[in-house]
Amino acid sequence: MFFKGEILNPLYVAVACVLSFLFVWVFYNTLILAVGVRHFRRCNRKRDELSRVDFERLPTVSVIVPVKDEEKVVGRLLDALLKLDYPPDKWEVVVVEDGSKDDTLKVCLEYAERFPCCFKLVRKPDSNGKPSALNFGLRHAVGEIVAVFDADNVPEPDTLKRAAVYFIHDPSLAAVQGRLRTINSGLNMLTKFVSLEEAVWCEAYLRGKDALKLFVYLKGSCQFIRRSFLDAIGGFDGEALSEDMDLSVRLVERGYHVRYAPDVCSWQEVPSNVKELFKQRTRWFRGTMEAALKYGRLMAKPSKRNIDAELTLLGPFVLIASLISYLLAFFTSLAAFNFDSVLEFLMQLTALGTSVALVVCGLALAYASKPRRLANLLWLPFVYFYWCFQAFIALYAATLIAFRRPKVWVKTEKTGKI
Repeated sequence: MFFKGEILNPLYVAVACVLSFLFVWVFYNTLILAVGVRHFRRCNRKRDELSRVDFERLPTVSVIVPVKDEEKVVGRLLDALLKLDYPPDKWEVVVVEDGSKDDTLKVCLEYAERFPCCFKLVRKPDSNGKPSALNFGLRHAVGEIVAVFDADNVPEPDTLKRAAVYFIHDPSLAAVQGRLRTINSGLNMLTKFVSLEEAVWCEAYLRGKDALKLFVYLKGSCQFIRRSFLDAIGGFDGEALSEDMDLSVRLVERGYHVRYAPDVCSWQEVPSNVKELFKQRTRWFRGTMEAALKYGRLMAKPSKRNIDAELTLLGPFVLIASLISYLLAFFTSLAAFNFDSVLEFLMQLTALGTSVALVVCGLALAYASKPRRLANLLWLPFVYFYWCFQAFIALYAATLIAFRRPKVWVKTEKTGKI
């Protein structure tokens, strides 16, 4: 196998390569996290810019809201949209009703009848997933900027204005991803942990990518895309399980630029039970892995953003490989096997890299959460358990791809609880 004295064994070489790649990947992304933590700051500059924006320069915006069986939350979103601080003649809401079986259509009809100047309700004849509903909504949208909000979102009143500032100041900008904050973080231990994960992912990881001018990807909600760029790449991929990631890769493939905007804020629900989290992450991981396989051609045109995009897409595969390496290390320790010194060094190096990443995540947790508390570091021991759970989900998603299981766009159920 790959123990002492058998250095040229193919399995030895494969394991050494995997461990080396794991260390490089962890170290690389830890640097991005560290840069993100370093760039934490208040958005006072953006607030000053907002106060000086000429209303005549604001672009027209079409907010597309795909809804299906969302009676518990859609009214809350539509109320929040009515409170948006934006010139009335420069924005519209296109609600795409996608074959709901509950009272979602009834709720949407009430708003469309009461506020016909704001809401445009369209019904899709057949339901086959969010990206298809978004494309259907695009046919009825007229804005220069297309904004997407999921039904469980609650955008802050100045969200559109703050997003518009980015497009006004950079005519070449293709898209903006706003910050997603958790509206139900206090519901239970799971929602609290997922909310902390989201805070680190947005305020450290995406912020670091933006600061380094790397691949900033869209997250499916509170996202804003210039319509001309969206049309140029053919809209959303109706077959993609992670339409946001797929869209992000196609934008970067064309050389377009996406920014992360921490001052553009919307609140959303996160899964409140393990079953819903499992379904959501299975779809995310499968969609991301399929995108990694589909867009491997990015490496044929190496650039800073293209390489970073491919490394980002490899995330679920890295989760699986790291899980296998940890299980292998555990098995060999029980069996009292002796590793070759090179493998021992690589395993120790990977463990060290993971530990450093954990410390950086802890600093991000302490700083990104508001109010900022050092007590958030107490969540660190749970990171490993959560990591193991995510790795098993990624492994399950990979088996679905390997066995060519049908792709089904499964929505995450919302509770409406705050």
